[in-house]
Amino acid sequence: MRYLIFVIALLGLPQAGLAGGGSNVHLDKVDIDLKDRESLRNGAKLFVDYCLNCHAAALMRYSRIGQDLGMSEEEVTTELLTAGGKIGDTMTIVMQPKEAAEWFGTAPPDLSVLTRVRGADWVYSYLRAFYRDDSRPWGVNNAVFKDVAMPHALWELQGLQEAKVETHVDADGHERETITGFTLVEPGSLSPEAYDAAMRDLVNFMVYLSEPSKLQRLALGKWVLGFLFVFFILAYLLKKEFWKDIH
Repeated sequence: MRYLIFVIALLGLPQAGLAGGGSNVHLDKVDIDLKDRESLRNGAKLFVDYCLNCHAAALMRYSRIGQDLGMSEEEVTTELLTAGGKIGDTMTIVMQPKEAAEWFGTAPPDLSVLTRVRGADWVYSYLRAFYRDDSRPWGVNNAVFKDVAMPHALWELQGLQEAKVETHVDADGHERETITGFTLVEPGSLSPEAYDAAMRDLVNFMVYLSEPSKLQRLALGKWVLGFLFVFFILAYLLKKEFWKDIH
């Protein structure tokens, strides 16, 4: 019950951390493949290195990740666990919500079910849409979630980019500015193509994180449908047998 209330609360946080932004922005399509374990493992490392400092994923245990992604206990301990952590722990953080609210203006949300709330395309586009904006507290803004409170935690990988802005007049005669693209002005450690691939892996892992049993559910669903089909035929034949004398 406690976790159910927790998930419902997450679904009602459209203005906190990542879970916000407009619905009319352009979203880039991301290729999600939950069977790609190499991608999921790379995404898990990125999540631990760059997301888990501020964002928890309290509904997931490290042991479950190891089991699902084919990682040994030693690999989970070496690659994913922070100092002092145990493999049976959930993916929580040390930072307290009160401290986070003071630093960022709002407490970063738990990311356990974020991709189910916003969608994989939204998260993928968001992670690639930071641009330089000196008017913001952290010096960056985001084209998908305007005036987001979050700093660009992945800037070392992507680098810094500036937005390409076009001005047009809307139907009411007001001038509007639209971001049409980005220009990389300070390269990061990854090329743009490599950064996009890394974000694909990160989002792939976050999709898995939001529903770790999805592949098992889909596989089981085929057997359930097959059983129902066979049961329907048997029930229909039994019905005909029972009612043949009446007609």
